[in-house]
Amino acid sequence: MAEDVANAIKHQSFDRLFILTDTTTLRLCWPLICALPCFQGAQMITIGDTDDNKTLESLAHVWTALQQGGATRHSLLVNLGGGMVTDLGGFAASTFKRGIAYINIPTTLLSQVDASVGGKTGINFGGLKNEIGVFNCAATVILSSEFLRSLDLRNLLSGYAEMLKHGLISDTESWAELLRFELDNGQGTTDYRQLGALVAKSVAVKERIVEEDPTEKGLRKALNLGHTAGHALESLAMEQGRTVLHGYAVAWGLICELYLSVVKCDFPKDKLRQTVQFIRQNYGDFTFECKEYDRLYEFMTHDKKNEGGIINFTLLGDIGDIRINQQASKDDIFEMLDFLREG
Repeated sequence: MAEDVANAIKHQSFDRLFILTDTTTLRLCWPLICALPCFQGAQMITIGDTDDNKTLESLAHVWTALQQGGATRHSLLVNLGGGMVTDLGGFAASTFKRGIAYINIPTTLLSQVDASVGGKTGINFGGLKNEIGVFNCAATVILSSEFLRSLDLRNLLSGYAEMLKHGLISDTESWAELLRFELDNGQGTTDYRQLGALVAKSVAVKERIVEEDPTEKGLRKALNLGHTAGHALESLAMEQGRTVLHGYAVAWGLICELYLSVVKCDFPKDKLRQTVQFIRQNYGDFTFECKEYDRLYEFMTHDKKNEGGIINFTLLGDIGDIRINQQASKDDIFEMLDFLREG
């Protein structure tokens, strides 16, 4: 890992170097690489951890720190953290002085397989997830399973939901392999070598899709499986002051959208059952009431994939059989929410 980081920094031309962390990655991850000679003289910028800090205020804090630190258009920002840090840091770099180079060093499973790859940057705004942002790829992304050892099971599971999504849009063998893998083998340990191999496969799925459709005009919408419903659940939780990890919301969103896939696209019911069983066993349930259906529906109307006010879903005809721009009525969506609540 250290050699990869040093080489990535070495191959960038810059006048000043800045490191963005959150309070957790400053404590747990920065010590793993801070002694590298390439970081001598780097200026540290730290924001609060958790998605609650993916805000305009945190973004302004980063801009201010860059400005006061003498950053120019030729400076480099290294984002060391999870998806919140890489999203916000990428957006800060993309907009400061109309854009400076940045490198992502994702430290969570979620950020390694999702947030740090593909060039999506941004912040939450107005109670909505990732409402403000731009497409702008990092100069380099450095992946290391060493950082994953600091994660608890909940945060590993959060990233694993995105990997499960990648398996569903890929092929049956990948999907089945993900359902078999045990993040906790019962003895409180994880096979990080095997997990690293699964991460590599997962990242390859996303990279292949992003290369074909970098700005989400078509195929890249496949990566939104589980996210139309998932982001609505996440926004509802945020509005109610509940802490819900992004990957958990995606997992519950997968239950919703695979149910719609059965209804709309004849997705195999046995594969729905297997996937739902895995999710319920590992992620539990998201509790909400019927009276909140209208609010969830309203959140879905704000989804960035929508066109002409019509809610668009990414669904599946089978594993790997991707159906983008699928529409569902309000009744369909309420039935989907019934399925999530009641099974």
